[in-house]
Amino acid sequence: MTFGFAPSSAASTSTSADLSAATANPLARMLEPAEWAAAGIPLLRNPREVVSGLHSRHRPKPSTAIVAVLDPDERLRASASFVRRPAPADGWMFRNALLSQLRRVIPHDLRRRTPVRTAVLLHCRDGDGRWTEEDGAWMWGLRDACTLHGLRCGAYITLTRDGWQVLGEGRGGRRPNSESTPEPFATSEAPLPMPRTGGAASEVMRRAAAR
Repeated sequence: MTFGFAPSSAASTSTSADLSAATANPLARMLEPAEWAAAGIPLLRNPREVVSGLHSRHRPKPSTAIVAVLDPDERLRASASFVRRPAPADGWMFRNALLSQLRRVIPHDLRRRTPVRTAVLLHCRDGDGRWTEEDGAWMWGLRDACTLHGLRCGAYITLTRDGWQVLGEGRGGRRPNSESTPEPFATSEAPLPMPRTGGAASEVMRRAAAR
């Protein structure tokens, strides 16, 4: 799915309070690195394996976001990728887009007292791995989408030409990166259906494949 400021299916069902929030200052809908680090985001046991798996499955290019749901054993249960048009960073819009993708690929866990599955977000973008206001808006959107879908909010990862970086943790690596060739899937990864994309045809999404 590509999106800018055009109303999404999630936005069309928003409450009046949500619509009022959408017109507020977008800077209020982003998280600083210190806020993210203090939020108790669960650490990935093997972040490189998660990043490599998503990179191989979705083959992202800059401006691609991949939201993935992991089970308690950190196995990938569902994932979706989508590309957005250039637009000002706004956590409310990012939240709606992520929530729309989660609703398409996996049932919610709102009936559980405590979330057991975790959503992580891999954002492939230009620039280096240092935090930007756009990253802060994605963090805000991920946290809010997880709350509304009954999931634990997991890691936010950037993928650039310099490599990957788990923001707020200081962990990262040079490969994979936004220009590297995808590695083969790990043999221990549980088989999954073909990854879901946002619907609109794009070169990035047509190349998404599953094993």
